[in-house]
Amino acid sequence: MLDAELTAAYLERIGAARPERADAAALRLLHERHVLSVPFDTLDFHIPREIFYKDLRVVEKIVHERRGGVCGETNTAFHFLLRSLGFASTMHHGRVWFGDRLYAPYNHFLLSVDIDGQKWVVDVGFGKISRYPLLRDTEEPQRNAHGVFEVRKVDARTYDVFRNGKPQYRFYDDEVDLDVDLDQVVWWMRTSPQSPTLQNMICSRPTEDGWVTLKDDVLTVVSGAGRETEQLAGDAEVLAAYEKWFGFALERRPTPGPHARTDPSRVMAVDQD
Repeated sequence: MLDAELTAAYLERIGAARPERADAAALRLLHERHVLSVPFDTLDFHIPREIFYKDLRVVEKIVHERRGGVCGETNTAFHFLLRSLGFASTMHHGRVWFGDRLYAPYNHFLLSVDIDGQKWVVDVGFGKISRYPLLRDTEEPQRNAHGVFEVRKVDARTYDVFRNGKPQYRFYDDEVDLDVDLDQVVWWMRTSPQSPTLQNMICSRPTEDGWVTLKDDVLTVVSGAGRETEQLAGDAEVLAAYEKWFGFALERRPTPGPHARTDPSRVMAVDQD
């Protein structure tokens, strides 16, 4: 649980007021503000620096450093915030679809929130994901600015999330234990040549009418006016782009490690249309 000061700072970070009630409308607003404010990025896997994901240091990174992170960081931090605001939030693990292949277990983490007998899928840490929470137990398409989403039941404890008809990830009802379930996963993601976070150095954030992505030195801005892609010239321009588009300053430019981009079949969802 976050104390009052850190909770207030977190809400300020995402530009949201403290909700009066832990209801569906408040969850929708908090989810939207988080998605629009906190980037998805794999940068710390390439700098490299230690990855925090199960204590308040992950919140401090997002709030005080004004950074983003991967799913195990952003969704864990949001989980701490929601719990502190009175929401019944639970963490779950998932498996990401890369093309037509379901990848290894425990390579995605997300939340569910129970409100008035309904369960909402809450995910602020997966590339091109829904701007709003998704109602889990409905077969109806759920449309928003980031696409048309569906949550399809696979079996009694398993669900698939689709975006624009394409599978994004599979998740499970089992609750994640932060103290024991993430250690091996984070170690593998930091060290294995097969790790998608080592193969993709990405920083990405949706905007009100589009998306901005910086992949190494290639900046792509999608808006209502169209799509513009630019290769940035040198470290200074890359560092300036992080500050302009994502709101944080880095001391030095991250560079892709030796395992980056080795397998085109593992392009992260943030690169997919």
